[in-house]
Amino acid sequence: MKTIYTSSFVLLIVSAVLFSACSEKKENNKSEPDTFSVIRPSVVDTIFTKEYIAQIQSLQNVEIRTRVKGFIEKIHVDEGKPVLAGQILFTLGGREFKENLLRANANYKSAIAELKVAEVELKNTKTLAEKNIVSSTELDMAIARKEAIEAKIEEAKSAISIAELNLSYTQVKAPFTGVINRIPFKTGSLVSEGDLLTTISNNQEVFAYFNVSEKEFLDLMKRDSIGVLDEVSLLMANNELFKYAGRIETAENEIDKGTGNIAFRARFKNPNQVLRHGATGKILVREELRKALIIPQKATFEIQDKTYVFVVDSSNKVRMRNIVPGVRLDNLYVVKSGLTPNDRVIYEGIQQVEEGENVKTQLLTLRDVKTN
Repeated sequence: MKTIYTSSFVLLIVSAVLFSACSEKKENNKSEPDTFSVIRPSVVDTIFTKEYIAQIQSLQNVEIRTRVKGFIEKIHVDEGKPVLAGQILFTLGGREFKENLLRANANYKSAIAELKVAEVELKNTKTLAEKNIVSSTELDMAIARKEAIEAKIEEAKSAISIAELNLSYTQVKAPFTGVINRIPFKTGSLVSEGDLLTTISNNQEVFAYFNVSEKEFLDLMKRDSIGVLDEVSLLMANNELFKYAGRIETAENEIDKGTGNIAFRARFKNPNQVLRHGATGKILVREELRKALIIPQKATFEIQDKTYVFVVDSSNKVRMRNIVPGVRLDNLYVVKSGLTPNDRVIYEGIQQVEEGENVKTQLLTLRDVKTN
């Protein structure tokens, strides 16, 4: 029993020594701070591009509608083809309107003849009245008959104008030079007054409408007021850049209460007719930044919609700091507030570091970061 007790006691002592040695080794290992790559925020002058969804509209885009009822006798153009201002597009049956014009002209000539008779009668009545052969009443009646016929002549003139106008409506002409769109009717179709025959677009220039926030609107107006608003570009639906640059012309005078946005209009030359009415794209607005403070996005993390970084202070301790990011440039953030150019921001390993931890640092440059 004594021997067994002594062996157990020795085993217990050895175990205690080994545990103590392991604890010391662990503490010694923990006392060695980890090394993290850090980067200082860079101050640069740069240009970035903002994108806005845009709707394209032709400089002119109007509906061509019938002004009178009739059958389509001939369609002179085809869908998608260019036309010139004043070119005949459609011809409607005009027999009825020609007859109305003939009738109006006949009524006018008849009224002219009646006027001549009335003038002769009035002249004779005046002569007889001067000799007291007829009463003044008969003279007044002769004058009234002449005036009534003169009014009839004016009415006949008006009827002629209306008949001529209606007859002219049987030939539907292009109001301006442009491109014809879809034609829903065919030759022989009966159309009523006001029916849509087609639309015509002038695409030599186009408008691009896009919405910006109230803040961006104020920024753009500030730039425009000092004459430094750059030309804007258009990214087409196929992700190709449109050949011609545009310029912002105007903005609406009200901010949408529902969205907080305001609509802008940019104008683009379109001599090759690449852009069509109803197309979509993206307006690209270039903006210059002076002395912008930038850091890699990789160095940031978010907690409850706020952005943070880990900064190593002068004592080599890690401090979590809230920043306000601005625009995004590729894999970089422009920092509005929260950092200075002298801060050391942990770039790699932010998942392994803790607040207040003592660390070693390895300084990287922005070029090193971009290379990696």
